[in-house]
Amino acid sequence: MARGDLEPGTQLPTVRQLAVDLSINPNTVIRAYRQMEIEGLLETHQGSGTFVGDRKPDIDAIERQRMLDQIITEMLARASSYGLSFEDVLTGLQQRKERSL
Repeated sequence: MARGDLEPGTQLPTVRQLAVDLSINPNTVIRAYRQMEIEGLLETHQGSGTFVGDRKPDIDAIERQRMLDQIITEMLARASSYGLSFEDVLTGLQQRKERSL
């Protein structure tokens, strides 16, 4: 969406389908969809699905997302080299967040 690859009105995969496609927990997809809906990037229509919204992310948000993607990619590659799964990393991040609160 940030790069403009998805046009407004494009229907997104269901939570279940995206979770299967990415091999992640459906709750992760739900949280991501919910956050993007709060930011106005997505619109959810009960019974119809989730769609790309009309709002465009600002350039700073795009740059932050690019940097975050790079950090995550590097972190997951390193974790994988130690035999850790995506879920292991996610659990570790959640535990770290709880300790920080």
